[in-house]
Amino acid sequence: MSDKATKRAVRERYASAALSIIDTDATSCCGPVETGPGFGTDVYDALADEKLPDTATMASLGCGNPTAVARLREGETVLDLGSGGGLDVFLSARRVGPAGKVYGIDMTDEMLELARRNQAKAGIENVEFLKGDIEDIPLGDGEVDVIISNCVINLSTDKPRVFEEAHRVLRPGGRFAVTDVVTTRPFSEDEKADMASWTGCIAGALTRDEYIDGLATAGFGDLEVEVTHELGPDVVSAIIRATA
Repeated sequence: MSDKATKRAVRERYASAALSIIDTDATSCCGPVETGPGFGTDVYDALADEKLPDTATMASLGCGNPTAVARLREGETVLDLGSGGGLDVFLSARRVGPAGKVYGIDMTDEMLELARRNQAKAGIENVEFLKGDIEDIPLGDGEVDVIISNCVINLSTDKPRVFEEAHRVLRPGGRFAVTDVVTTRPFSEDEKADMASWTGCIAGALTRDEYIDGLATAGFGDLEVEVTHELGPDVVSAIIRATA
């Protein structure tokens, strides 16, 4: 399939997930979006203590907890690539405090609607959700201190562009701290062509070396890939850190 068709399939899958949660909220019949082992809120510690809306935690489709590894500080500006229902944005907002700011970027109107509903429920003000692509971030050069992302970069069909844009919007010395799916071997072209696997965060994933090479080419240093848990045959969840 073409990159355009792949992107459309990704958008449709996550629009459907958002709509299922919005509809669930309207009928007060709670139940999380179905995820595979190693995905979702199980990878977060003490999430109940955060007292966030159920519709924010239900929308968690990631493979890690980037806010736990980003070492956020009071007053920092944070950008979440592919912010979905807003869970990691809200967690970050509480850690950077009123003097800080957190942007969430998502290409899916339905996810943005869900995130803004969740923001209103949570009463968190130092947050702004933006519509856009992670390959073309709608922020200026050097506007953020930290970039986080949770199992989203693997969905992009132009990862070099994602890394370039991430480096562009980070201030010098800014931190890149994401969780993502990483493969333990290169996938074949036939495996990459499996659209259900791609939209499910598997077929589009990079190997460890591909991730490091891509970030280095974009200008990042202090590169680190730390495997956290297995997700299935030949795929793991990993923390990826780098410095602009």
